[in-house]
Amino acid sequence: MIPYEIKERYTVDDLAEVVTLLRSKEGCPWDKEQTHKSLRTDLIEETYEVVEAIDQENPEMLREELGDLLLQVVFHAQLAQEAQQFTLDDVCTDICQKMIVRHPHVFSTTHVETTEEVLQNWDEIKQQTKHQTTCTETLESVAKTLPALMRAQKVCKRAAKGNHRFLSNESALANVTECKHTLEHAMHMEEKKAIARAMGELLFCCAGMAQVLGLQAEQVLTDTINRFIDCFGQVEQQCLAKNRSMASLSHGEWTAIWQRTSRKMEEEENDET
Repeated sequence: MIPYEIKERYTVDDLAEVVTLLRSKEGCPWDKEQTHKSLRTDLIEETYEVVEAIDQENPEMLREELGDLLLQVVFHAQLAQEAQQFTLDDVCTDICQKMIVRHPHVFSTTHVETTEEVLQNWDEIKQQTKHQTTCTETLESVAKTLPALMRAQKVCKRAAKGNHRFLSNESALANVTECKHTLEHAMHMEEKKAIARAMGELLFCCAGMAQVLGLQAEQVLTDTINRFIDCFGQVEQQCLAKNRSMASLSHGEWTAIWQRTSRKMEEEENDET
């Protein structure tokens, strides 16, 4: 047993000390075995659980999940400190310096009046500090580990800043329509590689369309998935109430009950708003 003072409240410094003790010789066997790579999945999962708490507008859940995410940050900093790479203080120093540099309208003499000006300054300073001299470099810097739809929209957004003709209200819908026709042709020809490429281009153009419309493609798709599951569940319940399986429905029956259920759900959503 490691002697440790039990408190009613703790700070980030206390958390760092707890992690250090867990990694010590007398600490926890599991914690001592962890590496940056072994904790990679945990970090991703904790991040998404924070997002879920935000989506549910649940303060208690958000408080807990932020703690779990903070533990991941502290744990990775501890691993780096043991390897004599950097410390938690270094992490805090870096982010504080970044925030100060990228907010010259707060911490310096730069004057801005709108959010758009703030974002423009942010992008310019970011490119300077990261030594990005071309638009292509800004596209390449988008994390490859992002969910593909989110990464696609971010790439479209940055590409549009480099060339406003790339993504405009006039071209976005035309791109989606053209990709749809390309996909239809590839499916007709039954060319697997062409189908895969056309499908990818269609998804990419849809992400670009979301950017033009001021929507978050990832969130829009998430909402649609949730509505699909809800609708599917209601259709299944209707079938069970009639002692029928969904597999026994004809195409016409399935389409009719799905459309009826979907319309009802949409009406209920409109009533709530």
